[in-house]
Amino acid sequence: MSSAKQAGNPYLRMLRYTGHIMTPEHHTTTDMRRGVAFALLAAVLFGASTPFAKSLLNTVAPVALAGLLYLGSGMGLLAFYLLRALARRVRAGTADGAAGLRRADLPWLAGAVASGGVAGPVLLMLGLTATSAATASLLLNMEGVFTALLAWFAFRENADRRVVAGMACIVAGGALLSWQGAAAQGAPWGMLAIAGACLCWGLDNNLTRKISASDAVQIAGVKGLAAGAVNLAIALALGWQPPALPVVAAAGLIGLCGYGLSLVMFVLALRHLGTARTGAYFSAAPFVGAALALVLLGERPGLPFWLAAALMGAGIWLHLTESHAHEHAHDPLDHVHPHRHDAHHQHDHAFDWDGGEPHVHPHRHAPLRHTHAHYPDIHHRHTHTHPHEH
Repeated sequence: MSSAKQAGNPYLRMLRYTGHIMTPEHHTTTDMRRGVAFALLAAVLFGASTPFAKSLLNTVAPVALAGLLYLGSGMGLLAFYLLRALARRVRAGTADGAAGLRRADLPWLAGAVASGGVAGPVLLMLGLTATSAATASLLLNMEGVFTALLAWFAFRENADRRVVAGMACIVAGGALLSWQGAAAQGAPWGMLAIAGACLCWGLDNNLTRKISASDAVQIAGVKGLAAGAVNLAIALALGWQPPALPVVAAAGLIGLCGYGLSLVMFVLALRHLGTARTGAYFSAAPFVGAALALVLLGERPGLPFWLAAALMGAGIWLHLTESHAHEHAHDPLDHVHPHRHDAHHQHDHAFDWDGGEPHVHPHRHAPLRHTHAHYPDIHHRHTHTHPHEH
């Protein structure tokens, strides 16, 4: 739609007259709440899948189970992606839906798949062969630490003291929950391999953030198919024999929910919160798995469970009550993602817009300087000359 047409659009005039175009503060609060919901839902889905996945270990080897879980995730999301594409073809000409991956996204996606879908699982399986279960569970909490450290120091995401303290509480809670009371035993190289896997997943999370404005289903589907293929190839090379079809179907369903849908939610959270904060909320997943296991098994939670719950609750509270505000500049930016006409999206349309929101189309952000509370979402990835603590 041309500027003249858009200026005469009665719907847009009504929005501006009534003040329904969101202010930066409204935009930030809404996106923060949405991002927190996505991150916690990702943690719930992943954490809840753990007890169910463990129940299959009696019949499926760990490497093969990882492959089936990832493959179920990828195939389920691929089916959804194709059905959604078919539905959109019926509604041809509309600007709703999701922003597909672009050519510029492919290097970031390739790096994420290589680090998180290939190197990470392989290093984990190598480490598990020489490391006790208690030590492995404890070490896996390093993923959140590596995610945050890479985000803060390598990818220059802002790190207020309140966020760092919240991250420390959540990770400490996960570590306490994972500790089984057994001495940390195992070969040093095994522990290093598991730590390396966590580093790979931390890198994966940060690389995925670079493309989080794109279609979350597409991203998660590609990563699931790649990780599933690699893990199953390793299992077959080790002489694995596929189990009965019901077991395969159960693993696939668990993978679709606990890995596929969880990763979709994680990508959506990255879009609104940035990497470190999303990783912090996702670190609550061990607590969710432990809580569900207690309910299913009818056990009484011990003191470590309640201490971990208190630590994670404190960490989440610190993040939810964060306020990061300062004057900042938006550089010119061209990208595609679902959006509403808020304070950061005041642009013309090259098509007849019916006023429907959210919608998706390529759009350009003009240079802008203003002050409001914000998070390191897809529109606020600027550098900081000095810390801003609120």
